[in-house]
Amino acid sequence: MGIGNSLWLVSPEVFLSISSLILLMIAAWRGEKSARLVTILAAAALFGASTLLMVLAHLPEFKDGASAFSDQYRMDAFGSTAKFLIYVAAIICLMVAPRFFQSGGKYRPEYPVLILFACVGMGMMVSATDMMTLYIGLELNSLSSYVLASFIRTDVRSSEAGLKYFVLGALASGMLLFGISLVYGFAGSTSFAVIGETLSGDLSTGPLIGLVLVLSGLAFKISAVPFHMWTPDVYEGAPTPVSAFFASAPKVAAVALTARVIIEAFGGQTSAWQQIIVFVALASIILGAVGAIGQQNIKRLLAYSSINNVGFMLIGLAAGTAQGVSAMMFYLAIYVAMTLGSFVCVLEMRDKDGNPLESLSSLAGLSQSRPGLAAGLAIFMFSLAGIPPLFGFWGKFLVFDAAVAAGMLPLAVIGIAASVIGAFYYIKVVKIIYFDDPSGEIVVTGHKTENGLIALMALLVSPLGYLTIPFVAPITAAAAASLF
Repeated sequence: MGIGNSLWLVSPEVFLSISSLILLMIAAWRGEKSARLVTILAAAALFGASTLLMVLAHLPEFKDGASAFSDQYRMDAFGSTAKFLIYVAAIICLMVAPRFFQSGGKYRPEYPVLILFACVGMGMMVSATDMMTLYIGLELNSLSSYVLASFIRTDVRSSEAGLKYFVLGALASGMLLFGISLVYGFAGSTSFAVIGETLSGDLSTGPLIGLVLVLSGLAFKISAVPFHMWTPDVYEGAPTPVSAFFASAPKVAAVALTARVIIEAFGGQTSAWQQIIVFVALASIILGAVGAIGQQNIKRLLAYSSINNVGFMLIGLAAGTAQGVSAMMFYLAIYVAMTLGSFVCVLEMRDKDGNPLESLSSLAGLSQSRPGLAAGLAIFMFSLAGIPPLFGFWGKFLVFDAAVAAGMLPLAVIGIAASVIGAFYYIKVVKIIYFDDPSGEIVVTGHKTENGLIALMALLVSPLGYLTIPFVAPITAAAAASLF
């Protein structure tokens, strides 16, 4: 395929890259007063990239996918679905950022530019079919994320979060690179397809260690146990819009990347990677549930919730079937709505001076002062717990059903049992909101943009969300089929 066709296939990333550079120049020329304009233009750029994505996905010649740059990048239904979720999540995170930062006079136009650069990296990640493309995309996303985590330079917690993320991220990148080098040494190529063909027989010790190291590096990016240690501290210390971004868009990219690496590069070694994924899934579910019980900070609680939900997603991946990957993608879509809704509710938690509140105790009696916000947060908590008839239940049902269909009944049974543990801390939040004596800390500071997003997300994860199944299910099924 020629360079022209390759550039056409990567047009969403090219468009976002050019947009980022233009917005960077606007920020340099106009200074901090351009922050709101740059934010609006960044959201428009993400919408434009989404439009390009849909155009590419519906072209007849690309119906079954197409490769670019000597098979280092692939445009297919799987990557397109993941990118669409990433772009939507990024747009929502841009919408809620200005009010949070401007309340402290800390909003700068670099923020939306960093979000765009991160999205370029994530787009490369989910479409990578070569270890080199994988690493470049992952590092582009990571470098932007390190800066975003420490965006408020005058806040000690934010600086600490950025430093922790950077140090532990560098360690994970080193593990990933060492694993890639081992796999390359035994396969003779960095291409997923060649690796899959070369390592299709019995694995010797060398490539097996490489496989473990690659999965370990990716487990850090999805904040799965035992590489989850950075998540609670970074989510708590980073600015809330950044925490919302970390919990949604990069999570989609990392989970999708992990699925592509496992299915395309190591698909012939099911017995090797399946044991790792099963352990990581169960460990994430259990630790995410148990670790959240004693938390008193709502952002740390949502961090453990993120770890817990990653475990459920990995159950679908552990099945190693198209049905399992489809269930994982459907779960991801529901998870993005639930998580973004929860974090937007956290953004609404402010005292009389407009300062953000994060303690669970500040939610006491919220149902009396802000009944709408209380109802929205309760819906998100129940949905994250997977309590029917809310839509979060459907995501868990799909991954458990895929595991049972793949002959992994014990995995599904343990996962269902562990989900009961996780329901405790979600219900605890609802109990504080509706049954504790009012604290009076959160004042009525409703904002129409945030209130509208909360209402929209609450509708999506309510029983009305089941109406979207006929539209979403074929998309996730086609995405999974493109990997197989």
